[in-house]
Amino acid sequence: SSGINAEYGDDWWWKQQLGKCYYRLGLFRDAEKQFHSALRQQSTVDNYLYLGKVYTRLDQPLAALDLYTKGMEEFPGEVSLIVGCARVHEGLGDTEQSVKCYKSVFQYDASCVEAIACIGTHNFYSDMPEIALRSFRRLLQMGISNAELYTNIALCCFYSQQYDMSLTCFERAVALSTKETAADVWYNIGHVAVGIGDSNLAHQAFQLALISDNNHAEAYNNLAVLEMRKGKVEQARAYFLAAISINQELYEAHYNLSILSEGQGDLNTSYKEVRKSMEAFPGHVDSKNLLAQLKQYFTLL
Repeated sequence: SSGINAEYGDDWWWKQQLGKCYYRLGLFRDAEKQFHSALRQQSTVDNYLYLGKVYTRLDQPLAALDLYTKGMEEFPGEVSLIVGCARVHEGLGDTEQSVKCYKSVFQYDASCVEAIACIGTHNFYSDMPEIALRSFRRLLQMGISNAELYTNIALCCFYSQQYDMSLTCFERAVALSTKETAADVWYNIGHVAVGIGDSNLAHQAFQLALISDNNHAEAYNNLAVLEMRKGKVEQARAYFLAAISINQELYEAHYNLSILSEGQGDLNTSYKEVRKSMEAFPGHVDSKNLLAQLKQYFTLL
């Protein structure tokens, strides 16, 4: 830093580049100083964005929001700053405000891919698959073609009861899938197969997901549920434990293992697992009911 200052003086551009280097090295406080110094000398959108990223990595989301707001006052209508605000709100769990920011992006850039995708995802998880389908089809019309997009379209079609289109889109997703995305594509196919009652297809799809990615915890969990339905208790237990070992925060695996243990009369293990499920997801109603039931059992003993 001192060498650059001696060579180039107070050149804001070099300070920005030095801040980028510090950021890549994980020296976020040093990066903050350089970006602040560059921003005082030259107010640019890039300096606001980089400094916002630094605050996000420092776990100071409110500081990042204040900075982005200040940047939007200076550069009104700058899409990248509005998207930055939306990302921070989403990270804070404020979905309503995040969606509001993404929608405001369309006033300045109607073809912003991130905004369209996030609005589509929000509509899908708000039980509006038909509305979400419009967003994903818009991305398709813009020339985007990948496995993730076709998978999202397939899921929207499935929940809109357009089953023929759903299968066609899944076929396209499989054809476009890469090593990184194949597991998720097959997992979603298995999820749909469970929905239509085809256990054999679901079993094969989850196994193919595990072949593509041996650390796919959700596939292990769902495969275990299918094995449990067949009465293969030990196999199901092994899959549940595998899912938990990969992802301790997967509350479904803890809950399902608790159900399995409770059915086998192992109330102690069932109690421990349902407590872990509650820790991972305190609002899970089924876990609350099972925990209350187990406490009643222990009271009667």
